[in-house]
Formats: sequence, C-alpha cells, structure tokens
Amino acid sequence: MLGLLALALSTAAVVIGFTQAKDFVARRLRYVDAARSPLAPIVAGVGAALIAAPIVWMLPLVGMGTAIAFGLSVALGVAAGNKEIRRSLPPG
Repeated sequence: MLGLLALALSTAAVVIGFTQAKDFVARRLRYVDAARSPLAPIVAGVGAALIAAPIVWMLPLVGMGTAIAFGLSVALGVAAGNKEIRRSLPPG
C-alpha cells in the first residue's frame, strides 16, 4: 500500500513538473533568447533536481529517484515549451 502511494506521489511530481515547465516557457519566456538555447533544458533539469533533492530526502516514501525523475520531467518540459515557441513564431 505504501509503495502505491509513493508511486502516485512520484507520478504527480513528474506530471506537474513537465506541465508547469512547458507552460512557463511557452507563455512567460517566449521572447527570452536564453530560454531558447540548447543548454536551457539541461540547466533547468539539473536545477530542479537539486532543489528537489533536500525535499525528497526528508520525505519517507519517496527517494532520490523521484528527484531525478522530477528534474528530467522539467528538462523535457522546457524542451517541449521551446518546441511550441518555434512552431508558433513566424519563420525568419
């Protein structure tokens, strides 16, 4: 039962991390050149994992795998937000 709860918490963190990062990049960082660099998803993912690491260290049900998965989901969200920006801007 506790394993299922841990899986649900981890899944929720991953889904929320992806959707919030994608939405933030697509809406707020649309005209920021640094957000569209190829390095931006890596920086965002590592930063999110480092911020999540002390939080998951204190929680008994989730571990470092959750922090790493959260960082990966944020990185993928930033990349998806960049792709959405590229599709919506006119060429040139």
